[in-house]
Amino acid sequence: MDEIPVTTPARTLFDLSEVSDSKQLAHAWEEADRLGILELRAVERVMDRGWGRHGLKPTRPLLAEATWATPTRSPLEDRVLALCAEHGLPTPMTNVEILGHEVDAYWPDARLVVEADGFEFHRHRAAFERDRARDAEMQTDGYAVVRLTHRRLEREAEAVAAQLRKLLAERS
Repeated sequence: MDEIPVTTPARTLFDLSEVSDSKQLAHAWEEADRLGILELRAVERVMDRGWGRHGLKPTRPLLAEATWATPTRSPLEDRVLALCAEHGLPTPMTNVEILGHEVDAYWPDARLVVEADGFEFHRHRAAFERDRARDAEMQTDGYAVVRLTHRRLEREAEAVAAQLRKLLAERS
């Protein structure tokens, strides 16, 4: 019987780095991380064996970013932190409790909250209603709440960064 050749996720990501643009590669890394198959040590071993290959250059920053000790709970929350870094915004606190609710990102001086809403976890009615009630409670107590989606972070990064910058300046 013929066997189907397979590679490890680490090797697949490294091979992909030689034929994909940076956005596609970052998405593949996020998806591997979300699925729990991104093993950084395995990627490092593949890179060690890949001396001289073109995949080293685009893989190095992804590996460095993946090894940051960011206290986030999802790739989408990681994307919020990356947006802040890319656009010179202050780094928010992450996964902190406010009014009995855990929020994704928080700038205390501005009383600004950002919630990174993935469709997968927020698409059903109960979550939708719960999010609106929570936002109203926070806004009543003086917090500004901004909800960001993957689509907005990818397609409107400049506009999102400008909005956050303006809110931070106005509320600090």
